[in-house]
Amino acid sequence: MTYRHVLVTRSDDRHVVTVTLNRPEQMNAMNTAMGEDLLACFTALAADPDARAVVFTGSGEKAFCAGGDLKERNEMSDEQWRAQHVIFEQGAMRLLRCPIPVIAAVEGFALAGGCELAILSDFVVAGETAVFGVPETTLGIFPGIGGTQLLPRIVGAPLAKELIFTGRRMKAEEAKAAGLVNHLVPAGQAKPRATEIATTIARNGPIAVRQAKKAIAYGSETDLETAMILAIEAYNATVVTEDRLEGVRAFNEKRRPQFKGR
Repeated sequence: MTYRHVLVTRSDDRHVVTVTLNRPEQMNAMNTAMGEDLLACFTALAADPDARAVVFTGSGEKAFCAGGDLKERNEMSDEQWRAQHVIFEQGAMRLLRCPIPVIAAVEGFALAGGCELAILSDFVVAGETAVFGVPETTLGIFPGIGGTQLLPRIVGAPLAKELIFTGRRMKAEEAKAAGLVNHLVPAGQAKPRATEIATTIARNGPIAVRQAKKAIAYGSETDLETAMILAIEAYNATVVTEDRLEGVRAFNEKRRPQFKGR
């Protein structure tokens, strides 16, 4: 597919997909067209049998994403604002529920909706000069695509409340210490490191990885007994696959398994 403000590239084997927000002159701020692109892109990825891992990043060195494009929004009526936000909401849910792992590679600013896009991903790799924040309340706005729900789950409610209520920015080192960032790397190295991790993931059994993501996602939203049942269902869905047989054969033959996603 062709997108206006999102670039999609693939590794040679097509298993690692890189999704790049592409409005560098606007610090990759989300306008309506980008929101539509993200919705279409992650809808397509959910149905893509070749995709096994996603690197999600932004063009340029200044920002992963600076949030919503407030210049575009300046002239919007309430009805237009709400209609645009529905697109953002749907795109955010497609990202959150993407069946394959999504790694956010963050350089520069990840603010407001940009920070939310990062934490909607499965985990974050950040350059050491990255800056995170949810400053919507400083403009009389609300973190609208999951920040109030995801941030407390990641860094804990007290710190999330402070960040959201004050709107203060958090540098990469603090974000790493708080658990928002998995890997902190030299500036400019977030995408290469995320790609390295994505390549490792893509070598593993794709059905097993998808089922593991599903079990973690839905299990974390329910009680432990129900979560254990969900985990067994995921196990049962994995154990009957050809990939499981291939993995056992490869182990006994002392070679790398060649998974087909079947």
